[in-house]
Amino acid sequence: MEQLSGLVRRGGVVVLSGAGLSTESGIPDYRGPSGQQRNAAPMTYQTFTGDPVARRRYWARSYLGWRTIAEAAPNDGHRAVARLQLGGLVTGVITQNVDGLHQAAGADPVIELHGGLDRVVCLDCGDVTARTTLDGRLRAANPSFAALSGGVNPDGDVDLTDEQAADFAVVDCDGCGGMLKPDVVFFGEQVPMPRVEASFALVEAAAALLVLGSSLTVLSGRRFVIRAAKLGVPIAIVNQGPTKSDELAGVLVDAPLGKTLQQLAELVA
Repeated sequence: MEQLSGLVRRGGVVVLSGAGLSTESGIPDYRGPSGQQRNAAPMTYQTFTGDPVARRRYWARSYLGWRTIAEAAPNDGHRAVARLQLGGLVTGVITQNVDGLHQAAGADPVIELHGGLDRVVCLDCGDVTARTTLDGRLRAANPSFAALSGGVNPDGDVDLTDEQAADFAVVDCDGCGGMLKPDVVFFGEQVPMPRVEASFALVEAAAALLVLGSSLTVLSGRRFVIRAAKLGVPIAIVNQGPTKSDELAGVLVDAPLGKTLQQLAELVA
């Protein structure tokens, strides 16, 4: 903690956060201690757009999972990041999460690398609408849908069988009748280049990169750590368990994020 606080106290810190930061808000991660419960593989873009049965199953699962995402509240870790940003020590936040909890805690601006579950996009006309609007339409179209399931998954859905989802009614774009998709980046889909370029720009101008709650298994996030290392930007990682870039970090903290980040915010206040 002494090394970590010394690094952050100098300012110019860019935060790269992952699913592990939101576990204390009740949203499990993919590969950490809470990520072992997932039974189904995440949806891919190709399956979502090409398989009507899989798409219906996704929306049924997401319809139920959205309750947990919508009701989730920022935890101590999110609040600590917002406090560090407000204090001028954190100059940018890049998140791989789609839950909006950084913003709910007061962080601004935040680059949502993989989009946000609070929005829905039409793949035909490009119209973007609020998820709450879609939720109301889905409720009206499925007044008796109450399939039982386990806990929510990191990407905001729950595990359902084809039989449980068979009677779920999917709704289309209210404007053009096109296919609706959550405004998030599915597996097999490319992160929009403007977000990638803006994230690289933050990292290249940073005095330090602070990775929070990410195993850095996916290149989508790990590439920013690799870029920071090539530029000689100091890297600190706070995570529960090892990551794929531990060898690039000058500071490693393996501990629960909420308590650790609150302590960090106090030390550098």
